[in-house]
Amino acid sequence: MNNETNFSRRRFLGITALTVAAAELGGLGLLKAETRHTDSSNQQNNHLSTATFDTIKQVKTSLLDIGYAESGPANGQPVILLHGWPYDIHSYAEVSAILAKAGYRVIVPHLRGHGTTQFLSAQTFRNGQQAAIATDVIALMDALKIDRAIIGGFDWGARTANIVAALWPERCKAMVSVSGYLIGSQEANKKPLPPKAELSWWYQFYFSTERGRMGYEANRRDFNRLIWETASPTWKFDDATFAQTAPSFDNPDHVAIVIHNYRWRLGLAEGEAKYDEMEKKLATAPPIIVPTVTLEGDANGAPHPKPADYAARFKGKYAHHTINGGIGHNLPQEAPKAFADAIVEAESFAK
Repeated sequence: MNNETNFSRRRFLGITALTVAAAELGGLGLLKAETRHTDSSNQQNNHLSTATFDTIKQVKTSLLDIGYAESGPANGQPVILLHGWPYDIHSYAEVSAILAKAGYRVIVPHLRGHGTTQFLSAQTFRNGQQAAIATDVIALMDALKIDRAIIGGFDWGARTANIVAALWPERCKAMVSVSGYLIGSQEANKKPLPPKAELSWWYQFYFSTERGRMGYEANRRDFNRLIWETASPTWKFDDATFAQTAPSFDNPDHVAIVIHNYRWRLGLAEGEAKYDEMEKKLATAPPIIVPTVTLEGDANGAPHPKPADYAARFKGKYAHHTINGGIGHNLPQEAPKAFADAIVEAESFAK
């Protein structure tokens, strides 16, 4: 099925407007490793939004009943936007509205263990390893009969987008990744970090204990609000904004998926054998050949690599933008226009 044709005049005009906006950020014809700093003063760190999705759809794969929001025309260029932890689809409510108005078909799924995404069987292992989550995206695309999409993400979503682009480049037309290249491996995670860096991963070590699992189970909303505050230290989100996302943490599998994700990273929990070959490939830090735009907020309080450290991982047409104005870890929600512009720019690289 080809989803890249029959675009309407409305989409053309919308993309033209967004492309002009992206061009004003520094132009679309960039050399591979160029870094640009983008002023986000019109969407400052006090950016608040109660934008939401009117309807949540469900689609079944072999393992999951995936909840997702869909915006824009059915024949538009598909864009799949992936959230991180501890966030949900509302990180993309405004981004989706901007892209849908421009004529894109925007799909925003709840990752496993979040929102309305449910396992079909009680017997299925609640696996949070990176390969499993990436495979969910391919299964979602198959279920929706989407051959090829632009994929964007941050946090867990950026890592997942990276994996899809690296292992299934034929399914990924272009990519937008906050904090760049995030594919990891258990072997790489054995290497200790400098003390300051280790401190920033405090929750990962907390989750490695039974006390941590119990603490997260009992206090998941307070815990996740704390992560929001530390990961985006200058973002002045209000109670209503957090309350939109908080119900997603009530998913019955949420704690199991989160705990397994972080324990698997440290080699403290086993994955599934069916993902072993995939994980071996990912452990080699495979290059990404699809056209890519990476983004970073100037006030990201979460652990993240420096743009210069990952630029060489991207072998296709590539650009990086640092978004100024106190933008933290939840970049799509804090700076939605900048993220939407990056989707348009990445698509332009694929032409």
